[in-house]
Amino acid sequence: MNSKKSKLVHKIYDKELVRRVVDLAKKIGSDEIVVVVGHLKEQVQEVLGDEVQYAFQEELLGTGHAVMQAKKFFEGKKGKVVILYGDVPIIRPETLKNLISKSIKNKEYATLLTAMYENPTGYGRIIRDEGGNIKGIVEEKDADPLQKKHIKEINSGIYCFDIEELFRAIDKIKPNNAQGEYYLTDVIRIMNDEGLKTGAVIVEDNTEILGVNDRAQLELLTRVLRMRINSFHMKKGVTIEDAQTTYIYDDVKIGMDTVIHPNTIIKSGVTIGENCEIGPNAFIREGCEIGNGVKVGNCVELKKTKIADNTKVPHLTYLGDCEVGSDCNIGCGTITCNYTPNKEKFKTKIGNNCFVGSNVNFVAPVTVGNDVLVAAGSTITEDVPEEKLAIARERQVVKEKKK
Repeated sequence: MNSKKSKLVHKIYDKELVRRVVDLAKKIGSDEIVVVVGHLKEQVQEVLGDEVQYAFQEELLGTGHAVMQAKKFFEGKKGKVVILYGDVPIIRPETLKNLISKSIKNKEYATLLTAMYENPTGYGRIIRDEGGNIKGIVEEKDADPLQKKHIKEINSGIYCFDIEELFRAIDKIKPNNAQGEYYLTDVIRIMNDEGLKTGAVIVEDNTEILGVNDRAQLELLTRVLRMRINSFHMKKGVTIEDAQTTYIYDDVKIGMDTVIHPNTIIKSGVTIGENCEIGPNAFIREGCEIGNGVKVGNCVELKKTKIADNTKVPHLTYLGDCEVGSDCNIGCGTITCNYTPNKEKFKTKIGNNCFVGSNVNFVAPVTVGNDVLVAAGSTITEDVPEEKLAIARERQVVKEKKK
């Protein structure tokens, strides 16, 4: 990555790669999560804290060696263990659930997630017998010319193992390969030699198993995730005018018939109702809840803001830590001044059916009642009762220019 940071703490859509993989493990119902760490482990631990357990790999001696470091966490346990990679962050939970389900249903001791690649250079090849059973996996550097030419099925590196048989077999692997490493793939060969049933699930979408090794691949995965998320919302009835320039983060909810204009960013956890119009060039940050029929227009930024139905925030506005009622119009250039020198955050509350003129500053904490008109250019520092006109500006004075 050419970085002072661990690869695993680089982000896609504001979420670290390793955080995405741990969240994935949670979504598939894992009872226990063990993260194997080595170089720059402190950075990974800072991201994940005490919500996982850690195994330490002091020497980088291969994937099998990494799993060996986690053995103590599984002693005496039965069931299944799923092996994931911290730099393969966009696998769908449904894909892993299918992997686990097949492993249990078919009573397989090892079930691999594989993929079909027209050009599989760089990947380990799946070796099957005449009946289609998996005999083993040969790594790129150990494959012979015929294997490299004819085998298109590759190993993603994602597995579902029987816990007891995995750690029994892993004690038998040796670093007898071109890399001098302990390959986790040798476990498949050992199980096959002992007559233990193994199998595979071929992933339907090869982009799910893409990994990150440099900044270019990080950007590629961001693009893949962007299109996946945008496609999801479009299928749910949301119009996205330009999916190439619209960035909708994970876990956003958008109602049908809402239109998203180009160059719009909507961050995680945001909820937007039906029949809204968002953008262009809007930035909707965390903690926002937007009702039905709302317009959030050009160059508007929202943060931790709730906007009720049919309110319009047409352009050039910042609303942070704010609640706006229904049927309001917020004029161009309006901002909430919610940040103090003591780094405290205060709220601005605006009632229903209010009209706020252009270039208004709300200095929080401040509450504006229902049916209020705020004159353009005002700086509001005190609460405004219902059905009032608020003006907070100096009277214009015109003087002669000095010559």
